[in-house]
Amino acid sequence: MGIYVNPGNAAFQEAVNSAIYVDKSGLISYTSRVMNTKQKNLCVSRPRRFGKSMAADMLAAYYSRGCDSAELFAGLKIAEDEGFRTHLNRHDVIRLDVQQFVFQDSHLDIFMGKMQDEVIGELRAEYGNDLKEDPYGLAGVMRQLYAVTGKKFIFIIDEWDCVFRMAKEREDVQKAYLDFLRGLFKGAEYVELAYMTGILPIKKYGEHSAINIFDEYSMVDAKNLGEFFGFTEEEVKALCRQRGVDYAGMADWYDGYLLGECHIYNPKSAADALLWKKVKSYWAGTETYEALKAYIELNFDGLKETVIGMLGNARYHIDPSTFQNDMTTFKTGEDVLTLLVHLGYLSFDAEREEVFIPNKEIAQEFVRAVKTGGWDGLMQALSQSEHILKSTWAQEEKAVAQGLEAVHAQTASLLKYNDENSLTCTILMAYYSAKAYYYSPIMEMPSGKGFADVVYLPRRHVDRPALVVELKWNRSAEGAVGQIKKRKYASWIRDFTGEILLVGINYDGKDKTHQCVIEKYVKE
Repeated sequence: MGIYVNPGNAAFQEAVNSAIYVDKSGLISYTSRVMNTKQKNLCVSRPRRFGKSMAADMLAAYYSRGCDSAELFAGLKIAEDEGFRTHLNRHDVIRLDVQQFVFQDSHLDIFMGKMQDEVIGELRAEYGNDLKEDPYGLAGVMRQLYAVTGKKFIFIIDEWDCVFRMAKEREDVQKAYLDFLRGLFKGAEYVELAYMTGILPIKKYGEHSAINIFDEYSMVDAKNLGEFFGFTEEEVKALCRQRGVDYAGMADWYDGYLLGECHIYNPKSAADALLWKKVKSYWAGTETYEALKAYIELNFDGLKETVIGMLGNARYHIDPSTFQNDMTTFKTGEDVLTLLVHLGYLSFDAEREEVFIPNKEIAQEFVRAVKTGGWDGLMQALSQSEHILKSTWAQEEKAVAQGLEAVHAQTASLLKYNDENSLTCTILMAYYSAKAYYYSPIMEMPSGKGFADVVYLPRRHVDRPALVVELKWNRSAEGAVGQIKKRKYASWIRDFTGEILLVGINYDGKDKTHQCVIEKYVKE
């Protein structure tokens, strides 16, 4: 048993022994199925504290012939698999955590040599000292070993992308590292399975994308592995029942990551909440809001307005395909938003190609970021939201109009206000508090004859009116409500059994005032 070659199972044993452990051994069924196929190379990327290292430790504990894990896996899902004994501790494994070799800047120029020397040293100890020095480093030694013995290896590489996170401006280091990986895996007959995990997908570098032999599974496209990226809804519900924790609070704080059909919870935050029986933000212990603030302040393509809208529970369409899979190459605001998806600050709805803030925990991190980023007006505006919302329910039109004017004045420096999109953004800010009572606002809800600008539908078992909001620019609030009725915008939700309020809002660009008209919807 070595540290890197055929390691033991102590790390996974710790995970299984933990107070909160969720069985993700079903992943092994898939990795065993793709072993020695064209799909044998997997790059699985997900945010910090989403169980990357636990999965790597589990695979090493199962496959490595350097330990006996029969008792450890007894009772787990994989033990029910027909091929469980076929692969259990029957394979030669090389397990690397790249971050162990790159934990300060001075290591960037030496880590590849050091890492290869450590592995080659253990290979010699395991398979004999007749392995020769090779100008191609570890890849050359592996080819020697395969030529003599025919042995194949499983490679498990954790934090594969830490180089790109630490050497953000060192393109020479990044390219050399990609060349190392390409030499190790491209066309390598000695590889029966390669499993790499990190935060970022594989960097796009023109000809240096030659490790495109890897199938990528990410927060943007988890393919068929979504259930293994975190705790599922069903798993959290079961844990809440076991530990006497209110599930509704858990869902409000930690649900919201969409991976295909799976609702995924950040396992670290969910486990801490279950362990300490207290829902709050545990994210601060894993990421600093300063990093989030830095990306927001880049302000590509009006990114600040997008953030403001998302704080108001809105969603925004993105094309994630232009993202270069690094932390510095941004051409559009969509690239920054895609990075925030990979970092776990946003969720991505692949079916609708939309991003949004997933839950209360992450919303709190966004608020922390803007609170210290010179967005004082925004914080003042958000603090007035509850009053504006209650005034809307009470049909206090003047109070709503005054509240909107205050929000406008407080945030004018952040918004390019003289357009209709910014008016929508202001409405989302003004109704920031609505997220406690309503689902995500529906933008341009379809009706029989057109679109309502914003619709708020109350959450299940919440006794609040639905809001159908129509916005006008240099016209009239009365005309806005008239349009809702004339074009039957509210008919889309006519089966909603509760009260519906029609809210017409007009902004007069000349004197910079708002008008508001609110009427109860009379069902036909």
